Amino acid sequence: MDNNGSNAAIRGKVHFIGIGGCSMNGLAQILRGRGFEVQGSDSTTSPFTKRLEELGIPVFIGHDPKNVEGCGTVIYSAAIKPDNPERVRARELGIPEIERSVALGIISRSYREVIGIAGCHGKTTITSMLALIAENGGLDATVHVGGMVDFLHGGIRLGSHDLFVTEACEYVESFLTLHPTVVLINNIDNDHLDYFKTIDNIVNAFRKFVARMPADGLFVGCTDDLHVRQLLDEFDGRKTTYGLDCTNSPDYYPADVHYDELGCASFDLMHRGERLGRITLHVPGQHNMLDAIAASALALEHGTNIQTVITALAQFRSVQRRFEYYGERNGVRVFHDYAHHPAEIRAAMDCALRTPHKRLFVVFQCNSFTRAKTLFTENVDCFRGADKVLVPDIYPGREKDDGSVHARDMVAGINAETNNAEYMPTFEQINDYLLHNAAAGDIVLTLGSGDVYKQTKLFLQ
Repeated sequence: MDNNGSNAAIRGKVHFIGIGGCSMNGLAQILRGRGFEVQGSDSTTSPFTKRLEELGIPVFIGHDPKNVEGCGTVIYSAAIKPDNPERVRARELGIPEIERSVALGIISRSYREVIGIAGCHGKTTITSMLALIAENGGLDATVHVGGMVDFLHGGIRLGSHDLFVTEACEYVESFLTLHPTVVLINNIDNDHLDYFKTIDNIVNAFRKFVARMPADGLFVGCTDDLHVRQLLDEFDGRKTTYGLDCTNSPDYYPADVHYDELGCASFDLMHRGERLGRITLHVPGQHNMLDAIAASALALEHGTNIQTVITALAQFRSVQRRFEYYGERNGVRVFHDYAHHPAEIRAAMDCALRTPHKRLFVVFQCNSFTRAKTLFTENVDCFRGADKVLVPDIYPGREKDDGSVHARDMVAGINAETNNAEYMPTFEQINDYLLHNAAAGDIVLTLGSGDVYKQTKLFLQ
């Protein structure tokens, strides 16, 4: 489905339902920067709603039909259902309702150049790196990040009205509302199978996204990924490539790579055999090095000088919930990562294993029954290196439990490969286990996109 919202328009005072979402709050700030009066509502407070209030944008906690009265447009997130009282009242009053991804597409039309950062993994980090490069005087861009970025105090950098850099999310093909002039694809993986069903459907969605560029558009792709290479081979327009594996002949790649004692890489950035400069990162893992090369390639292709790139990437720290250090208890250091796909878990594990420790305890909460069934019951080798993997009950997310898969099935799948997993239904049991078994010098790494990050903080209290 290619719903590009071409007949929709944003008019008058704009009310955001679910304004505390990581994308929604950024769109509210962009529209206010473009002269709109904006406000919004959400069910609870969050760092995003607090930031909006600091900026003077009204935020109502709780959904009340009166909130939409006097508004010209209502924008709602995908989590807001048609029976939401504010949406019901908007329809009664004849106020146009626009879904978030469609609103993003409408906003993108108002920029001369739009850079869409796509891929099943890494797009938040790449976009955040580009935002920091912009902050350091590189790209003069408005940047829209799908996460909480400390140096932005949120997920948005307001800049040029000519250049817009945004994450482009593939789920339910929502990125097909965008109007990109540049597309970067970091990887294509078998995620969101509840919607896509097959990897071929996922690849085809990215193919359609690339096809949305104009004839003079630029395709920036990672040659490490088989499916991205396929799209690069099919593409006849302007393109540039990056990667870690030089056998695939990327344009941008690293040389003379070294990792420090915390697993952070330093490397020479190469471009078609020429050394551009040495980049030193302060975020761990090979995946962060690849993301840094992606951001560098795009920034350099847009005229940013290499020293600005080097300086910005040296300042970069992890986005919240990306191998984020949460604290320490009884000498046990606790980290959390949003990872919920085997590829993302491997990247988080790489960070943890490169961080000095005695033993590594992993807590993984799967946030989808479909994901559990399709990705975590067979050939589950992504937890290799952990001393213990604790698996609680599956977080339901947007799905209902049909009884076809259970956390025990995931444990069996993990143990068939690495024999280090144990089922513990509740976080109370997990916290008790960690208090009695984890000791000074150990690491606890919690993984997942459900409420595991909240439960992680309870262990530290």
